[in-house]
Amino acid sequence: MQIIPVASGKGGVGKSLLSANLAIALGQAGKKVVIADLDLGSSNLHLVIGQNSPKVGVGTYLSGETPFESIIFPTEYENVSFIAGDSEIPGLTSLKVSQKNELIRNFNKIDADYLILDLGAGTHLTILDMFLLSPQGIVVTAPTVTATLNGYLFLKNVVFRMMYNTFKKGSKAYNYLEELKKDSSSLQRLYIPKLIESLDQVDPEANALFKKRLSEFHPRLVLNMIDDPKDADRAQKIRRSCQQYLGLDLEHLGVIYRDTLQDKALAARLPVIRYKPQSIIGQAIYRIAEKVIQSETLKFDDDYDITQASDTSFEVANEEANDDFSQKMAYVEELAGTGALTAGELAETLKQQQYEITQLRAENLLLKKKLLEAASKGFKV
Repeated sequence: MQIIPVASGKGGVGKSLLSANLAIALGQAGKKVVIADLDLGSSNLHLVIGQNSPKVGVGTYLSGETPFESIIFPTEYENVSFIAGDSEIPGLTSLKVSQKNELIRNFNKIDADYLILDLGAGTHLTILDMFLLSPQGIVVTAPTVTATLNGYLFLKNVVFRMMYNTFKKGSKAYNYLEELKKDSSSLQRLYIPKLIESLDQVDPEANALFKKRLSEFHPRLVLNMIDDPKDADRAQKIRRSCQQYLGLDLEHLGVIYRDTLQDKALAARLPVIRYKPQSIIGQAIYRIAEKVIQSETLKFDDDYDITQASDTSFEVANEEANDDFSQKMAYVEELAGTGALTAGELAETLKQQQYEITQLRAENLLLKKKLLEAASKGFKV
């Protein structure tokens, strides 16, 4: 079975659109497919795939109300089954380690040709671990500055997560990362190839295993929502950035042009390739599905067990740090280095970052004022 996690770093770039339509296209090709909605807390994949609101799903399974086998439902689409999420429970970020690991074990037992995991947005460790269930996950992004930045940030955090999962606690490589962790901004500014060179000196044996796993890792890219053929060039620039700064061989799976038919299909509660298979989006999906079918199913080495990973040590995807100005600028610098961002887009990003800083300063001043007022009232009492 080929597991295909689909991620985006942030929402709004068409991740669920690709997941649902790709599942149906693979089913039409005679492949047995299971698609799971793991965007817990914001589950809406059933709307994209045209299913009624489910009564059981990942949420009822995690709460112990429903056995795993009972949450896999056949759909009206040939060869496609569906595992619903649950909008009433918190997202993947709140899962206990035991829940995450049990979910992963059940996913690996599914009898299908393809298991597509529609992941939630963000770079929390649980999402990174789900993405690392396969060396062939798909990152969906768009030509906008923020989408490009978030997609690149997601992949960099995935590489850090893989690195930290590889090094055993207490090893020289592990301790080296722990030391670097004390200054997260400096760590994020390190190019992965440079970090690998340093680790070769610190712990060559452990680092050899990591380099082997990195060579086994072949994530795939889909560039969505493009309006102009020139936008498609962004995919090649992102690939160059990943090669130069992450040491990653990123496969370009295809592009999808923006098409208003998607909104009409969603309103009709039909996947776009069922609503109008000959549409621009429909044909793009079929081309991507064909590439997936032609691809060899890859796996990490047998000793790489993501369920043994620690969730309490290296918070490389620290939620607060992701909003830090200096860290975001580090990613901008890396993308600019290979031309993935133009001068105009850099200027736009700088303006946006400056605006965010101004807003944060204003909020801080307001909070300080309220604290002083509260303290003053407390002293009077």
